[in-house]
Amino acid sequence: MELVDLSVPVETGMPVYPGDPEVSVAPALTLARDGVNVLGLHLGSQSGTHVDAPFHVDDTLPALGELPLSRFAGPAVVVDALGLAPRTPIGAASFAGLGPATGGDAPIVLVATGWSAHWGSESYHGHPFLTEEAAALLVERGVRTVGIDALSVDPTPADDFPAHRVLCGAHAVIAENLTGLDRLLDAQARGRTVEVWMMPLRLDGADGAPVRAVARIG
Repeated sequence: MELVDLSVPVETGMPVYPGDPEVSVAPALTLARDGVNVLGLHLGSQSGTHVDAPFHVDDTLPALGELPLSRFAGPAVVVDALGLAPRTPIGAASFAGLGPATGGDAPIVLVATGWSAHWGSESYHGHPFLTEEAAALLVERGVRTVGIDALSVDPTPADDFPAHRVLCGAHAVIAENLTGLDRLLDAQARGRTVEVWMMPLRLDGADGAPVRAVARIG
């Protein structure tokens, strides 16, 4: 059994989606002055490796605290979308091998683009993204949790968010800014099983929250 951290570090000045709150991490209390060490954190709900609740794109859809915990953990299938050019759409054909759920819940689907290698650089904004048709196929197959190793499942920046709208409209959870998915893809190719945990902070009524995403390779 092997555990793989799928999360980016939370640190001052880390990349954020354009317009989101900047991240600041600094001592609030120190051992020398206050007898304990405590960090002060300033960040947005969509900072770093995080999950989106459906409420993120529609006030009438479920907020984070209304979702079942099963949305954030379970067996995963990793889809190979490596080697794509910047801003390439990932269409429904990339997910054609996913069968409909039978005898239980559909797996969590993780889309490995390899774009986490660009984390911290301007080119990170040029990531591949899901098409509306791809999102619709995933929903049709019963998938209710989708993760990607990129800034968004839609283009960055974007005037519209069709993949978000389709997935969130089905009360699905979206995980973004994952990292290390290439390791999971390699393990899967060797016949090993993959499970993931992406538990958010308990922020009832929220649009999303940072997570510590971890995979277990069986």
